Amino acid sequence: MQIEVKIDPSCTEPKLILCTNQMTDECSAILQTLSAPVLDALPGFQGDTMTLLRPEEIIRVYTAAGKLFAVTAEGEFQLRLRLYEAEQRLQAPRFARISQSELINLHQVKGFDLSLAGTICVRFLNGTTTYVSRRYVSKLKQRFGL
Repeated sequence: MQIEVKIDPSCTEPKLILCTNQMTDECSAILQTLSAPVLDALPGFQGDTMTLLRPEEIIRVYTAAGKLFAVTAEGEFQLRLRLYEAEQRLQAPRFARISQSELINLHQVKGFDLSLAGTICVRFLNGTTTYVSRRYVSKLKQRFGL
């Protein structure tokens, strides 16, 4: 795919043109990503209190007991979404799925311990850890070019 940026002082508002000989899955994905609304925050709940969680504050998102939770430095918040909905709203490249029930914020990761056979231990900046499921190890390694 070729990408071209043209700076034109007479242009008053940005305009994007996608030129292709046929509509492909890649083109559809690009259009869907560009047309998706940009959301600055997810509503997180602690009891009767709602807090707006900015994506950069979220350390990880996981499911437990049929509910979805987001972990931040401020604590744990329940999200009233499904995991796939949270994944769509948080989107790559900042977030990565590491199991069927968990997403992590790659900007909150201190490092990965690859010494375990068949899995990866994720160490976060706040000192907590979690594990990449065997099913997602190859996807995560591919993402980092390992």
